[in-house]
Amino acid sequence: MVVVAHPDDETFGCGSLLLYAAAHGVQTAVVCATRGEAGEPAPGSGVTQADLAKVREQELYEAAQILGVSRVDMLDFRDSGMAGEPESGTLVAASLDEVRDEVRTRLEDFRPTVVVTLEGTDGHRDHIHMRDATIAAVDVADAPVEKVYLYSLPQSRLNRWIDHLRRSNPNMQHLDLGIPGTPDEHVTTKIATPEHLDARERAIATHHSQLSPYEGLPADLRREFLTEEPLRRVMPAWEEGDLIETALFA
Repeated sequence: MVVVAHPDDETFGCGSLLLYAAAHGVQTAVVCATRGEAGEPAPGSGVTQADLAKVREQELYEAAQILGVSRVDMLDFRDSGMAGEPESGTLVAASLDEVRDEVRTRLEDFRPTVVVTLEGTDGHRDHIHMRDATIAAVDVADAPVEKVYLYSLPQSRLNRWIDHLRRSNPNMQHLDLGIPGTPDEHVTTKIATPEHLDARERAIATHHSQLSPYEGLPADLRREFLTEEPLRRVMPAWEEGDLIETALFA
């Protein structure tokens, strides 16, 4: 089960991981907290701000089909945006307990053995709140969860991405967040997924209302982002000296 804050997080973040799981015969699900209504329509997409929530939800369902996802659960929180006082009804305005309980219900229904959520080291407050709520939900849920992973942004890779954006798109909102990234030494798991690149690219293309974070990247950096999945295992806890994992399933 992949638990995310916005439509496209499942694809831009965990798309190859979902394809990898499906290829191993693993049933997968996505839980998405919001419809991404605080985002900005991509230039030239033809999508209006008023229609953005409806369009992004549909994009999620279309991407899920490509990614081999068997179940999508939409929660009813609204996108908090990246800054400013969060409005009532938005994800970060909701208490951690409220969000935790929504995730817990889906965990107990789907009963996954592996749970993945974004680490939040991109600085987006919705990702951070969803990370904390997901970990809290696993702690209290009556579900057979064996492992919990945080999808990570290794600092070495992230710094190359930021350097490219500063040159090509200096007005991008993400650059104002002070993105910390994940120290490379904290990455516990690296899953190679080059065989899923074409399907990942098709899933990315379904999210046409949003500007892909990989748009315009040099070919080698784009491929690095899309063909190796960096994760940090938080349950069971990673012990110093453990070897880097290169597989999630037998």
